Amino acid sequence: MNLGSGYPFWLVRYGLPFDYPALKTDINTDVLIMGGGISGALVSYYLTDAGVSVTIASPKGGQPPIDPKSEKPDAQTKSTIRYFKDDILIKVMSNTLKLSDVNSADYDAVFYPGGHGPLWDLAEDTLSIALIENMLAADKPVVAVCHAPGVLHHVKSVSGRPVVQDKKVTGFTNTEEEAAGLTDVVPFLVEDMLKKNGGNYSKVGDWQPYVVIDGLLITGQNPASSGPAARALLEKLA
Repeated sequence: MNLGSGYPFWLVRYGLPFDYPALKTDINTDVLIMGGGISGALVSYYLTDAGVSVTIASPKGGQPPIDPKSEKPDAQTKSTIRYFKDDILIKVMSNTLKLSDVNSADYDAVFYPGGHGPLWDLAEDTLSIALIENMLAADKPVVAVCHAPGVLHHVKSVSGRPVVQDKKVTGFTNTEEEAAGLTDVVPFLVEDMLKKNGGNYSKVGDWQPYVVIDGLLITGQNPASSGPAARALLEKLA
């Protein structure tokens, strides 16, 4: 069962990012959101409402798969209602930039919003790995929320060590994955991988918002952490 290239299982079912008030900024920045779906759309609202220019990309470009559960009434928030009425953003989401066409020099930061899919595709994608390494080497922030810290699996620091080694990090917990019923489906558990790679992993209660910042690396535990992670990025870029 490969959720990456086909059905990425965006974490709508288990709770979308909270509706946080926008943080207004005077910064002139361009942020790359790496990953489509509802998660990417909602993160784009938080950033664009703050005055940030956003580009949404995905591994194959074009229209990334979106979980049909996101349209169910019990999955709605102010942001999802806004999205489903937003013809402009829906059109943008249907024509995402292809990862192979991304030039890291064009962006001030990259934000990986999550969903189970990245564990199959972006975690193993050499272009994504190089993108993260290039951004960090250029002193640019990298944000990864929920399952997206999984994209750091094979990323190395300039010294050749795992990029999370001795770094404070968080990500989707083993108990959250168990609650999602996918412990035996995913190729690896985010919490276990971060610990194995030497990260100083921490977490709070399941489904509670939690963000960890260590230098240029910003990680969030779960979908509820998307808004706080976006705010942390804005504050770092300001």
